[in-house]
Amino acid sequence: QVQLVESGGGLVQAGGSLRLSCAASGIIFKVNTMGWYRQAPGKQRVLVASTNVGGTTTYADSVEGRFTISRDNANNMVYLQMNSLKPEDTAVYYCNAALLLYGYSDYEDYWGQGTQVTVSS
Repeated sequence: QVQLVESGGGLVQAGGSLRLSCAASGIIFKVNTMGWYRQAPGKQRVLVASTNVGGTTTYADSVEGRFTISRDNANNMVYLQMNSLKPEDTAVYYCNAALLLYGYSDYEDYWGQGTQVTVSS
């Protein structure tokens, strides 16, 4: 019924940039908060950045000033521009969205399949 598909991950040298994209598709009536999480090997999944439908953004301290989240409400897309990448940014990055589907009364969280970001030193 619903898919979140990420793209844009890859291998980059420290100091480089990558841009992640996530497209939500399916029987979507409304989209609330959209965000990016990451999970490094052996660690818990943590919030990287999020944005609500009004455009208010939240960032993890570790990425503040280097990463920028943005969204395209008309196309149910969210982006993460990552600059000045560091080896510690290496992780699988997951797209997350709070979606209200047609015929449903409550928002639910949906996740993408994840995209690998590897930053070499």
